[in-house]
Amino acid sequence: MLSEQSAATVRATLPAVGAAIGEISARFYDRLFTAHPELLRDLFNRGNQAAGTQRQALAGSIAAFATHLVERPDDRPDVMLRRIAHKHASLGVTPEQYDVVHEHLFAAIAEVLGEAVTEEVADAWDEVYWLMANALIAIERRLYEEGGAGGGWREWEVVGRVRETEDVAVFELRPADGSPVPAHRAGQYVSVRVTLPDGARQIRQYSVVGAAGSGTLRIGVKRVHGDGTPDGEVSNHLHARVDVGDRLRVSAPYGDLVLDQDTDAPLLLASAGIGVTPMIAMLEQLALSGHAAPVTVVHADRSPADHALRSDHEGYAAKLPDASLHVWYEQPEPGHPADRTGLVDLSSLDIPSGTRAYLCGPVPFMRAVRAQLIGKGAAPADIHYEVFGPDLWLAQP
Repeated sequence: MLSEQSAATVRATLPAVGAAIGEISARFYDRLFTAHPELLRDLFNRGNQAAGTQRQALAGSIAAFATHLVERPDDRPDVMLRRIAHKHASLGVTPEQYDVVHEHLFAAIAEVLGEAVTEEVADAWDEVYWLMANALIAIERRLYEEGGAGGGWREWEVVGRVRETEDVAVFELRPADGSPVPAHRAGQYVSVRVTLPDGARQIRQYSVVGAAGSGTLRIGVKRVHGDGTPDGEVSNHLHARVDVGDRLRVSAPYGDLVLDQDTDAPLLLASAGIGVTPMIAMLEQLALSGHAAPVTVVHADRSPADHALRSDHEGYAAKLPDASLHVWYEQPEPGHPADRTGLVDLSSLDIPSGTRAYLCGPVPFMRAVRAQLIGKGAAPADIHYEVFGPDLWLAQP
């Protein structure tokens, strides 16, 4: 994929670029939003920008892609690319925007690294960028073709709202024009665009709760409290201002954390907090399809009162012929097993050989569960995950 000359240059300069990639990404976003303030207002997540998490995710993805190219030149990190492409498609990213990103990213590289960016170095990293960008553009083009014109954006009416916990509400939506609900795969999400009081049109992704086939779509929304960073703009807007009868702009379904519909392998579905939402959809789909192989369901939460969709979680697991549900609470109710208090510990669970695992929750939770699964013999290729927000997994050692 990467030419031999560029591969040698990238390999030699990767340590320097990697060490500076955080500063480069910060400079890049500063330049980008100065030139195109509309992108921050109407496309990028302003909360993630203020917290710096989007910069970390960008730095991690670039470094991971370049490292993969020089260490494994004969293949492409398609899993990473698909995850990024689904998120981009859910936002409506266009091919032309990759030119804008290129302009400001390479200007930032030159500013930070100065004279170290020779023509040879610039050409090599330019090749890296366009290999990644063109791969994403191709995947996104296919996703747009599947999702419909313009990414499938249209108006939906809120026909139901249920308060699951103090900070989680489930909104039930129906297409406002009476058209059919688009099919989705269990585990996918949709984007919701809202206009905030200052006129900004911000977009967020929310998992679809439930399997396909209904005349409505349910999404679970957790109200985000900043705890030192800005509160979630869209989640708080939805909780405070959106009710039955209101309308929302919603995209087609996207997301690559989906069940392999043809498998009869044992499964493990592990979630923490609001990460339970895609797992509910998977469990319902498994129950509808009559999945007979073992299903191990793992969940972690602060307390039973914080466990959103708890009845659905328990109910769908109970419908499967060979499923077991294991829940850990940091603040359990009386009678909860002592060995299910605190952090998830899989040591006592039997994980069948060939298990395929699906994880959703905070990155530290998923990293811990993944390590435990590998320690119990699970194949790394059989462990799949979804991150709500910027994918910081790649930005961590």
